[in-house]
Amino acid sequence: MIPAAHPAVSGAGALRTGTGYAPCHHGEILQGVFLDGDGRRCAGLVTLPMAGPGSHAEFLRRPGTAPDALTALPADRTKAMLAAALTVAECAERAAQPPCGGELRLTGDIPVGLGMGSSTSDVIATVRAVADSYGLRLPADTVARLAVRAEQACDPLMMDGRPVLFAQREGKVLEVLGPALPPLVVVGCILGGGAPVDTLSLPVRTPAEADADHVRAFERLRALLRRAVATGDVQLLGEVATASAWRGQQVLGHPEFDALTGIARRVGAAGVQIAHSGAVAGLLFDPAAPGLRHRVRSCLRALDSHGIPATRTFTTTKEIPHGPAHRGVDRPAGPDTARRPARMPAF
Repeated sequence: MIPAAHPAVSGAGALRTGTGYAPCHHGEILQGVFLDGDGRRCAGLVTLPMAGPGSHAEFLRRPGTAPDALTALPADRTKAMLAAALTVAECAERAAQPPCGGELRLTGDIPVGLGMGSSTSDVIATVRAVADSYGLRLPADTVARLAVRAEQACDPLMMDGRPVLFAQREGKVLEVLGPALPPLVVVGCILGGGAPVDTLSLPVRTPAEADADHVRAFERLRALLRRAVATGDVQLLGEVATASAWRGQQVLGHPEFDALTGIARRVGAAGVQIAHSGAVAGLLFDPAAPGLRHRVRSCLRALDSHGIPATRTFTTTKEIPHGPAHRGVDRPAGPDTARRPARMPAF
């Protein structure tokens, strides 16, 4: 757990330029409606961490300027701008200083529109950079609260890879599943030609609308995932991810879903995971399984034969190269939404 806010340098007001970083993820392992500690229904998810792409933020704080004197580069990052304003107010109160304006600069290489948390990554990197400019390090629950206020729902990227069941609309951890996921090898791919998913247009079942059978099904998957993490059972984790992907498929309707699950069965993958708000997907393998390299190569050939672009093969800690290095992806213009399909060049 990140400790309570404390000065990063002597004198919290001395530091005027701050930096922050946040990673991305590779979609969800599990997403649905769950019960919190009080038995209340709420939407929750468990993301699949991925090292590599991320968002970097730099915030130049300008004491003495008006709080609304905030600028951003690129100028279209409206959610990150709001996060900066909210974090300035939070940190100024903690530092007993008047809020002020500043300049935010964001850089990163997370593909947009694929369900990899690009927006949340920008927001969390911004929160961390603003806090750093005050010489503060905010605890994870505060970062989550600010991120939800900035974008209404956020991914648990502030948890830095720990597997948690996270209530994305409330910014709170429902359960810490363990210190780390079991080791995984993931063959990433893109569905739907990489076309961005307009999540606002999707039919959404609110937690209150979920029937009892729906909630029981996801609570069962939650219990199975808890066991998979505790015992390091990759096969069980893959079954949970596949079941969650199947339920998400009822809304997303990816035409490649049957082909993807068929490939997983033929090559001996533990299962599949698909972003519930995008087009990124992955076939999950146990790194200790016999013939892993052959399985991965067979998987890549099968994806190609079905016209499903492979992107990268990685573990939960590092990338496994098998071709030209992955190149950064340009962000599309416009406020926080993709204007054209994001590209993740195949390996």
